[in-house]
Amino acid sequence: MGTSRFSDRKTVVALALLCCLLWGSSYPAIKTGYEWFGIAAQDVPTKLVFAGWRFLWAGLALLALAMVTRRQVWGLGAGAARQLVVLGLAQTTLQYVFFYVGLAYTTGVKGSIMNATGTFFSVLLAHWIYHNDRLSHAKIWGCVVGFAGVMLVNLGRGTLDLDFTLLGEGFVVIAAFVLAAASIYGKQVSQRMDSMVMTGWQLALGGAALLAIGWGLGGSLTGFTWQSTLLLVYLALLSSAAFSLWSLLLKHNRVSQVTVFNFSVPVFGAVLSAIFLGEALLEWKNLLALVLVCVGIWLVTRDAPAPKESAPSATPAK
Repeated sequence: MGTSRFSDRKTVVALALLCCLLWGSSYPAIKTGYEWFGIAAQDVPTKLVFAGWRFLWAGLALLALAMVTRRQVWGLGAGAARQLVVLGLAQTTLQYVFFYVGLAYTTGVKGSIMNATGTFFSVLLAHWIYHNDRLSHAKIWGCVVGFAGVMLVNLGRGTLDLDFTLLGEGFVVIAAFVLAAASIYGKQVSQRMDSMVMTGWQLALGGAALLAIGWGLGGSLTGFTWQSTLLLVYLALLSSAAFSLWSLLLKHNRVSQVTVFNFSVPVFGAVLSAIFLGEALLEWKNLLALVLVCVGIWLVTRDAPAPKESAPSATPAK
């Protein structure tokens, strides 16, 4: 498929939606993995081992692809190595400690909606860092509408009741903020390094750290069957495949033409969680919250700036 094909509008729409579908599918896949591997909600060490294997494999797959496509994987220098370690520990290890724990204490529907706050955090942080990416009226309204949706999905049965816990929804939001902040650092690193190589190393290093921490705390992943193994392989491959396709789209198109599809990630996540986990989606607050969050994401990404100094929300990797 040539460069012109990656710029074709139908191809852009199809591949961008495929990436968002893959990212959205991670929510029910992770929760299904907890069940198939027999991981209890309070068993944090084993969750870290589960996450560690996923991202180590995803990173190694990306690095293998980088070598096949003749990118420089080795000999990046001591300075680049230090940057990759910092990025891996922040963007993969720290983020997914919060995300995997949080998702165990909330539903896939709510998790997919809550995690979308990362886009709004990115916009707010970018306002203070990038001189050409200030808050516009559309972005301000997008953040307001999006956070309103997040508040709505946490309403309890009573008007003033909040169905919100720190270990559940709180940790998912913290994970989204960590991703937004770490992506700013990753944006700087990517200016001096191939993005596929950078992401491959940070996933592999971050995954290895998750494994080490999980094992150190007594975690042990058991319950391997052909189903659970295929699920773990799928989770690893969706990260590497979605990133590769998304990077190609960003390379051959304006950022705004690609990132505008970010709104579909929580849609796919919520719908797939409802289908595969039997969770409630058709409650009025869930549907309205999903609409508000999607509108918010669309507002803040429709006029994304040029790639050189764009907000660090181009890749909503999960």
